[in-house]
Amino acid sequence: MTNELDLIITAFKKHLALLFPKVTTAFDVMLNIDAERQQFGDLSSPVALIYARELKTNPMILARAIIQNFEHPLVASIQIAGPGFINFTLTPSFFTAITQKILSHGSSFFKQDKSLPIYRYNIEFVSANPTGPLHIGHGRGGIIGDVLSTILTFLGHTVTKEFYINDAGNQIEKLGASFKIRCQQAVGMAALLPEDGYHGDYLVELAQQAQAQFGDQLAMQPDSFYATYAKNYLLEKIKNTLAAYGIIFDVWFSEKTLHDSAVIPQALEKIKQANYLYEKDGALWFASTAFGDDKDRVVRRADGQLTYVAADIAYLENKLERGAEKLVMVLGQDHHSYVTRLKAVLEALGRDPSALDVILYQLVTIKNEGETVRLSKRAGRIVSLEDIIETVGKDVARFFYLHRKADAHLDFDLALALSRTEENPVYYIQYAYVRTISLLEKAARTGTTFMQINASDAPFLTGKEHLIIKKILALKELLSDIARHHQTHLLAYYIFDLAQLFHNYYGGSIKIIDTENVAASRARLLTVTLVRDTLKLCLQLLGVSTPDKM
Repeated sequence: MTNELDLIITAFKKHLALLFPKVTTAFDVMLNIDAERQQFGDLSSPVALIYARELKTNPMILARAIIQNFEHPLVASIQIAGPGFINFTLTPSFFTAITQKILSHGSSFFKQDKSLPIYRYNIEFVSANPTGPLHIGHGRGGIIGDVLSTILTFLGHTVTKEFYINDAGNQIEKLGASFKIRCQQAVGMAALLPEDGYHGDYLVELAQQAQAQFGDQLAMQPDSFYATYAKNYLLEKIKNTLAAYGIIFDVWFSEKTLHDSAVIPQALEKIKQANYLYEKDGALWFASTAFGDDKDRVVRRADGQLTYVAADIAYLENKLERGAEKLVMVLGQDHHSYVTRLKAVLEALGRDPSALDVILYQLVTIKNEGETVRLSKRAGRIVSLEDIIETVGKDVARFFYLHRKADAHLDFDLALALSRTEENPVYYIQYAYVRTISLLEKAARTGTTFMQINASDAPFLTGKEHLIIKKILALKELLSDIARHHQTHLLAYYIFDLAQLFHNYYGGSIKIIDTENVAASRARLLTVTLVRDTLKLCLQLLGVSTPDKM
């Protein structure tokens, strides 16, 4: 929906288009929500500095020309600051109108404008091999994909959350062979696990469970039994861990189904028809260097075995055939070279490579009181995502994994995660939310004077409330920005800043419930109401709980 801020920015852009019809360089108009810099107005724009480069003129002269004839009923004054920034101070009427609109529309105020396009997204994340428990790194990819999916859905897009099960190929064969040996050991047979087998204790424990079920017959099963039994168990364990983490997938896509059907040959034939497949040394190659890859990729070995690249080609085509218009994949940083290859596949298939966005996330280190935790099951230290969730809880795990940019290394501070103080950002945010509820309940108990806070209280907002209203307003553009650029950590930053702004407001000199100044007090309680609702919305988008009491 169009709001008062949109109207001001649209009017300003029209003004600039009339002044400089040939200039097309993009510029920003930004809300000033820094409490320490309120002297620079409510909106700021560097347009004069940006245009000055193209027009080869002095930015200060340009800024004066820009503001000379611009007027808007919701703009009280315009000033030039620094080397040519244009700063707008908004009228009290602006804050009254925007507050009333946010209050009346609730969470729908922050949804995407109907004029913007709606897409069908396929977001694939986690996609761990079902050969062991989820490790600590999977928690990071999981929360990025899940929160992005939630935000896009909230904004009106159709989203399919998908887990790609790597249940074909050598890793499953190795899992079956490793589990078979553990089963033989469980029934007392002398068997030695090879160096390249799966050495985790989880297979020892699983073999003991299976031995209780099958007895000595456990070691007499066909080879296919061991791979299937272990894979099914580990996949179920992965699903349970993710459910405890608050992640429920729409689709669990089996790689094996690609190999069991005709889709891989069909996809390869499509690339062959486009002249991007060739034979060399008895193998079949995809000419991915034609699209910027560092080398061509084998899709079928000389022995006739299809490679994972062949499966990837068919899988990408399958996603698009199922109706996805936008593809997002969340992968570890070690898949960096994979991005070019995937886009090459799309282009070779005659698809738009820009339809794919790959989010790469860096490694995770667990720290406790400043020391890196060495991962050791025997020492009872955390080794898996399940351990993280059981130790610190779902809420803290989700927030801590998200509270840093994906392409930056993440130190997961265990001591901080376990603390119940304001130093823990999750506790700090949830406490702000609980405090808003407590304040509103206390106000209601004071008497009918402070009940039924409504839009008619908005004209009595003052400067301190205006700052909070601007912060709340900023969420709309923030969510749109996350939808465009997939930087989900920005929501974690935002909600912490909003909580901090509210805590400072509550702990300041203002008396929120004031029976001697009813009009101002009701306006403050209106602000508290909007903070409560905005914190609740953000917590829900993050998949973090909203407690009533703490």
